[in-house]
Amino acid sequence: MQQLAASLFLILLTSIGLHAQDTLHLSIRRADSIFLAKNYYLLAASMDIEAQRAQIIQAKIYPNPIFTADVNAYDPANNQAFHVGKTGQKSFQLEQLIVLGGKRRSEIELAKTNAGIAELEFQQLVRELKFRLHSDLYTIGQQDFLLRKYANQLSLLDTLLKSYEIQANKGNIALKEVVRLRGAYIQLNNDRAELFQAYIQTQTDLQILLQTNSVVLPDPTDANLDHYLIPASVADIRAMAMENLPELLVIKENKVLAEQYLKYQKRSAVPDINLFASYDQRGGAFNNQVNAGIAIPLPLWNRNQGNIKTSQYRLQEAEYNLKAKENEIVSRINNSYAYYIQTVSEYRKSNELYNDDFEKTVEGMSINFQKRNVSIIEFIDFFESYNDVLAELMRIKTQLVISAEQINLLTGKDIY
Repeated sequence: MQQLAASLFLILLTSIGLHAQDTLHLSIRRADSIFLAKNYYLLAASMDIEAQRAQIIQAKIYPNPIFTADVNAYDPANNQAFHVGKTGQKSFQLEQLIVLGGKRRSEIELAKTNAGIAELEFQQLVRELKFRLHSDLYTIGQQDFLLRKYANQLSLLDTLLKSYEIQANKGNIALKEVVRLRGAYIQLNNDRAELFQAYIQTQTDLQILLQTNSVVLPDPTDANLDHYLIPASVADIRAMAMENLPELLVIKENKVLAEQYLKYQKRSAVPDINLFASYDQRGGAFNNQVNAGIAIPLPLWNRNQGNIKTSQYRLQEAEYNLKAKENEIVSRINNSYAYYIQTVSEYRKSNELYNDDFEKTVEGMSINFQKRNVSIIEFIDFFESYNDVLAELMRIKTQLVISAEQINLLTGKDIY
């Protein structure tokens, strides 16, 4: 037991030292600011936006002309290599592809839509990571609070244990009372170990999101949860989601993209033409012959029918995906809203029931137990019940924050 207590206090001292030396106490706004500036996932996603915008530039560029040179390599009549002088042979040709049917305009439209989709996907990534950031930031605050409560209680139990072990050795109290205290200590220490493991995982997630090695804890000024109790109807939330949710807007843009691609394939059935001009020194009908011409494929068999048909099916697929996503969003909002209403009810009820009387009662029970006015069975029972209440309060508060942030995520707009 002494080794266990020593290990516990070592962990506590280490934790306290970390908090004192290298701790970031962040408000939600400050955390968002650091996150947007430093998160490498966002920086990487922003490069995809720039890459898609560069494709707009590329789509606007006209095809390069083609220059062809043909010179004599060997003249067998005169036994002369590279006979290209006045009596030799050389020819030159310049070609330019003329894109017809509005294909170039379609390519520009497709590039712009793809850039818009990249921006919407970036916005969705921001919202998903901010949801994790806000949820983790509040969760870590509740976990830290409960860990400190557990530490105080373990310290109290350790003091009681030492006193009871001395009295048991003197025969003043029964050994079973010491065993009961040891059992309560071990159980609470196990609960703390499990919570500490969850705390470390949450801390790791926060440090990754904020790209920091410091211990991250919420600013105490953000402890008030009243701003998560703003009334909003489920109908208003659904309407806002249809207008603002990037995840849904991406699907809508995919439908636009499918429409543009179908238009592009129809325009691709219009053949392009090649204009060319050429000079031939001696190989043509006349010496120093200059020619001009045009080349155009004849759309007799291939009129791009297959690609047009495929694009029509892709457009129908995009329409079905949009309807499916809209139904999915409505269902998710309805269920998330029902869950949020339940968490609000639990939070308000817990605020009515939990007050300073709990802390005063804990202190009074500890004092009376040491004076032996309270039996060990009553003390342990109250002690365990109190810890259950603390864990439940942490769950209710964390649940409220996460459910409200989930609605923010599903709406595409910060309601709470």
